[in-house]
Amino acid sequence: MAVVLVWFKPWALWVDETVYEALPSPGAPVAPPETPGTGAVGSSPAPAGPVTVARGVFLSHEHTTTGTAKVVRLPDGTHTLRLEGLDTSNGPDLHVLLSEAPVKEGRAGWYVFDDGRHVDLAPLKGNKGDQNYALPADVDWSAYTSVSIWCDRFDVSFGAAALARV
Repeated sequence: MAVVLVWFKPWALWVDETVYEALPSPGAPVAPPETPGTGAVGSSPAPAGPVTVARGVFLSHEHTTTGTAKVVRLPDGTHTLRLEGLDTSNGPDLHVLLSEAPVKEGRAGWYVFDDGRHVDLAPLKGNKGDQNYALPADVDWSAYTSVSIWCDRFDVSFGAAALARV
């Protein structure tokens, strides 16, 4: 019985972890911005502050999940996935996944985010609040159409957001 409790961690559902991170500080611009809608790099100088290049609103799956996911281009040319106003259940082994899977409502969307191409960005820092996840330089984030709060222990999405270019 003790092994089952340790594996399931049912107490995690009642313990909230709140994280409030600011966007990373602007650095010196080193990369020109993308031309809107094309992904092509332009020749104009990079903006002085962060720019949202993709955005989506979370849809609930296994657990009620609300908030916004944004891909933000920083002045130095790097990209960060930002979760804002996230509110979901806590759970064992939660991760933030970028995925090529489409976001679907209902049970049909609960299990798909690790089936095809996906990137496990990091363990979820907290089940509530605002948080940042640096996107690896070798990952073409535009090839991924969704973000999932993924429970690796049970292979299920707590909630997901479809990313649309802005």
